[in-house]
Amino acid sequence: MAARSGRDDDTYTVVEICAGAGGQALGLERAGFEHVLAVELDENAVATLKLNRPNWDVRTGDVASSEVWKPAEFEGVSLLAGGVPCPPFSIAGRQLGASDERDLFSWAVEQVAVVKPRALMLENVRGLSQPRFDAYRARILARLRELGYEPFWKLLHASDFGVPQLRPRFVLVALRPGDAKYFRWPQAHESSISVGDALRDLMAADGWPHADEWATMANDVGPTIVGGSKKHGGADLGPTRAKAAWLQLGVDGKGVADAPPSTESPRPHDTPPRLTIEMVKRVQGWGQDYPWEFSGRKTSQYRQIGNAFPPPVARAVGEAVLAAFRRELVGGLGQIPASAARAEDPLYTLLAANPGGIADDEIFRHLPQLTPRTLAKRIDRLGLDFEVEQSVAGNTTTYRLGNFKGFVGQAEHFRHDYISEHRSKVS
Repeated sequence: MAARSGRDDDTYTVVEICAGAGGQALGLERAGFEHVLAVELDENAVATLKLNRPNWDVRTGDVASSEVWKPAEFEGVSLLAGGVPCPPFSIAGRQLGASDERDLFSWAVEQVAVVKPRALMLENVRGLSQPRFDAYRARILARLRELGYEPFWKLLHASDFGVPQLRPRFVLVALRPGDAKYFRWPQAHESSISVGDALRDLMAADGWPHADEWATMANDVGPTIVGGSKKHGGADLGPTRAKAAWLQLGVDGKGVADAPPSTESPRPHDTPPRLTIEMVKRVQGWGQDYPWEFSGRKTSQYRQIGNAFPPPVARAVGEAVLAAFRRELVGGLGQIPASAARAEDPLYTLLAANPGGIADDEIFRHLPQLTPRTLAKRIDRLGLDFEVEQSVAGNTTTYRLGNFKGFVGQAEHFRHDYISEHRSKVS
């Protein structure tokens, strides 16, 4: 099938990959997009999507498998969107990037060549914005420009869009040149909402007499909700530092409660309450304006919620993309245009500009800030994402940049064996 682009009938279609439990999906729907396909690996998240949108085409399985979907069948869709796996870039992890079997970011970008969407939107963790991934990002941006798109990248905080937690996310938007000149990042709200303001009514739902006292304690935005993976952890509010931050807000982060505090529950200064699933949903941006039900048991629901892209943030970005489609300058003519994304890794740039190889003395001449020790470290780091060949002749070492290690759809790639062997543990 050829998916409608929305240019003539004002229908804007979206294919969403790695859709999770629907945070981004709901936000994009509220922005004005119509889903023609959603693909997700986790069965519990798929059940949640089908529970809330039974008429959607929701498919279960590895998004990179042609047995699940064929990207060419959706050529011309308005938007290709997704929240590809975060562990390859997470600061809390090993930051293996392209060497991580779960990395799908480059693969997702490569689908632009097949789907030919009017726009691309991908979100990931803040770690992808760090210097460690300068070369990785440079390759992504070069590929998008090669495909005829202008890319934009920005770190967005959920707390700037009415969500009572920090949750920084690194968001990539790429549009064709005609639309790109109209793209503006969504503007942050003038004020944030605190955890106490967001959850006071839920804390008081079972008659807890100390809800107002607790809301005063929780007078700030919360730390990022951490969903975790199938391999690690249960329903708690994250690592030690996150739990300590929640405790400062009067919340016991060591677990998730089955019910809000009762009339007999102690004061929050004596025994801080735990959040319920409904409270965690609201901290993540779901609520009266974004109703959504979750399938599965408590731990599964918590994991689905914690791994989601907050619907209000997804909506804000989606609306910005639609405004560019419609040639609207949201916020007036004086609003600053979004700056095209740039990524600079001088060593990567130098190696890429010398495909036949470059000697270390030439590298030091071009990059005098490097020493033999720091060059070795940079080569090791670059080697996580690219093959780097080294040849030694006398006292001279020559370096040549080889193939990108990441998965972009190769039939022979280490990712396939990993997915086959660990299918039940991948999330």
